[in-house]
Amino acid sequence: TGGSPSLRSLPGPPGNDGPGMGAHRGTTEDKEWIPVTKLGHLINDMKMKSLEEIYLFSLPLKDSEVIDFFLGAFLKDESLEDYACVKQTPAGQKTRFKAFVAIGDYCGHVGLGLSAPRR
Repeated sequence: TGGSPSLRSLPGPPGNDGPGMGAHRGTTEDKEWIPVTKLGHLINDMKMKSLEEIYLFSLPLKDSEVIDFFLGAFLKDESLEDYACVKQTPAGQKTRFKAFVAIGDYCGHVGLGLSAPRR
């Protein structure tokens, strides 16, 4: 009681909706999308109007901008697991951190990712 506010009431960084809620999305500048693949050109010409049409014809998604075009504002991501992997080498131990992430729009579109960057 008194002068110090609780940690829950303190504002976080701008654009941060909490842990795993797509905090890095929405902070990028709006750039003009220049399609590279055939699918990108079909979407840009409005010949493909939904992700379901892309799935129906089993077209490969090679541009991340395709997902941003259809679901950009609705995407949420959540880190499912972060852990360290230690490998023994002749020179000593090598530590790598792995992350398993799920991303989706809460309407049936889900993506999973595994990343192992070196630190």
